[in-house]
Amino acid sequence: MKIWLLVAVGGAIGALARYIIGGWFQSGNSTFPVGTMSVNIIGSFLLGFIMYFSEYTGVFSDETRIFITIGVLGAFTTMSTFSYESFRMLEHNEFIKLSVNILGTVLLTLCGIYLGKIMAGFAEVFT
Repeated sequence: MKIWLLVAVGGAIGALARYIIGGWFQSGNSTFPVGTMSVNIIGSFLLGFIMYFSEYTGVFSDETRIFITIGVLGAFTTMSTFSYESFRMLEHNEFIKLSVNILGTVLLTLCGIYLGKIMAGFAEVFT
């Protein structure tokens, strides 16, 4: 039951952060889902960093890692929103935007994971 509560509270925090940060990135850009792409990239970086840093150093307990990765980041990243927005671009024949959104999100989130791994390796040196 404790784990469920950690995931639920983390999810509430992640959803609020997604709303605020995604809205901040999206403001002034109503034709391309830069807010969704941004939170997915940021969330991927954070997930990569936390998972690899935890693996390298053991600094996070299982409960803390679950709270952050499944709870906070699970609600923060937006795969379903990404899919919906991509499908809407397809419906509206916005093929260039669709391509940029799909390729940009997939490639940049993979880069986010890799950058998180690199940063975790650097951070390990200081622990």
